[in-house]
Amino acid sequence: MGETDTDQLRTPLEAEHRALGARMAPFAGWLMPIEYKGTLTEHRAVREAVGLFDLTHLGKVLVGGAESLRLLQRVFTNDLSRVETGGARYNMLLNERGGIVDDLIVYRIGEEQYLVVPNAANTGKVHKALLDHAAPIGVEVVLETDLCLLAPQGPRSFELVGELFPEATSLEYMHGREMTYTSQRMVVSRSGYTGERGFELFVPETLADELWRELLRVGGPLGIEPCGLGARDTLRLEMGYPLHGNDISEERTPLEAGLSWAVAMDKGDFVGREALLEQKEHGIPSRLWGLRMRDRLIPRQHYPVTADGEQVGETSSGTFSPTLKVGIAMAYLSPRDRFKAGDEVEIDVRGRRGVAEVVKPPFVDSSPK
Repeated sequence: MGETDTDQLRTPLEAEHRALGARMAPFAGWLMPIEYKGTLTEHRAVREAVGLFDLTHLGKVLVGGAESLRLLQRVFTNDLSRVETGGARYNMLLNERGGIVDDLIVYRIGEEQYLVVPNAANTGKVHKALLDHAAPIGVEVVLETDLCLLAPQGPRSFELVGELFPEATSLEYMHGREMTYTSQRMVVSRSGYTGERGFELFVPETLADELWRELLRVGGPLGIEPCGLGARDTLRLEMGYPLHGNDISEERTPLEAGLSWAVAMDKGDFVGREALLEQKEHGIPSRLWGLRMRDRLIPRQHYPVTADGEQVGETSSGTFSPTLKVGIAMAYLSPRDRFKAGDEVEIDVRGRRGVAEVVKPPFVDSSPK
């Protein structure tokens, strides 16, 4: 038997979504809005005006104590010693083989306090990894369950958020700070997963409905649209942002995925470091590339990619780009050094072969941060 609605974790904003006509569907153990007026409409709103996402399904893990930095440096790949209070940094949790268990953001919200935000499907794994390493050094690790996450994204998001949080417009990219809404504290961050200017608002569950409605009201004259996870996927793929479970997984390393910029090999030991050093020494087998179709075919996940008559990879993600009006995809191509940007490959789209250009993402320009 498949999962039913009653098996899913539910966002406190579900009634708001249903009132707006959202199509709800299971995603990573949650029942979440996939689309409202349609993915194309919502995608366009984020690229041209502003869209509002409910991302409450993402995990929220609080890490605090005198040894919290030591813990995070051991568990994650990037160097958090350089992140000041109010800063944030993209990170990964690896397994001992160097495979990517999850990619996530770590926010430093206090002198010795951090907020870790993993993907919904991997929250349990990230929480357990932190707990396993925290016990011997006395760091407190708490899975936060009463925070909602709202994300206004798009070129007009500054106008929107500035109406409710005037000080938010002075935040630098990948920085956040504590602010108040109706006299209650929350965290406002300049971050997102769309390639556009935007914010992520960590709000107590008791305030979520009110803030959601207020954002839609204030955003009305700005062209705001509530957006589902369908638009989030097309937006992130246009930017070449990897999705865990598709483009990155425990079977792929950051070196293959083009994410070595988020791995601080010189910071000291961390889980998976030795495996990465070994892979560098013996040769990285493949590389994650972007593929842009030259015809009208639309690639999806798990389509074979060929060159000179032999299979050289398989698409990990694929969709129709609403901005470019062509099909785009991500794929690991092997061997790693065989391809360069501008080369051509073929993608087998349900029995029809289409020519695609190898490109280095992003597929579209991002807005100034």
